[in-house]
Amino acid sequence: MVMEHGLTITNDDYEKICAILQYAKAEVADLLEEELDRANVVPRSELSPEIVSMNSRIKFLDVNTGKEFVATLVYPNDADIDENKISILAPIGAALIGLRVGQIIDWPLASGRVKRIKVISVINDEHGFKKAL
Repeated sequence: MVMEHGLTITNDDYEKICAILQYAKAEVADLLEEELDRANVVPRSELSPEIVSMNSRIKFLDVNTGKEFVATLVYPNDADIDENKISILAPIGAALIGLRVGQIIDWPLASGRVKRIKVISVINDEHGFKKAL
């Protein structure tokens, strides 16, 4: 997968995601594990409000189609497509974690296609950070 810049993740998110990787489909688990292995792991207090973490609300662009989406990144038990809550174990969720506003990632899909995603804005309520979507 190709990405501009690195990714950053909180130590809490890192530990929780590692603990549930066994429940992901093999292709997602492998890519997510690769991402986690190269991530910069920091305490939540040091996470920039522009970085996607668990429970972030994200506005992102599917560069391939030009469509914009708004979704919340959640753990599998909280996933709900009708409420735009994307599981960290879904391909798009796995691609978004740790990205910063403006970053782009090329994420391979099981179909053999590559999804190119750009983060437009992030709301991390845990930071008290509000950015207009």
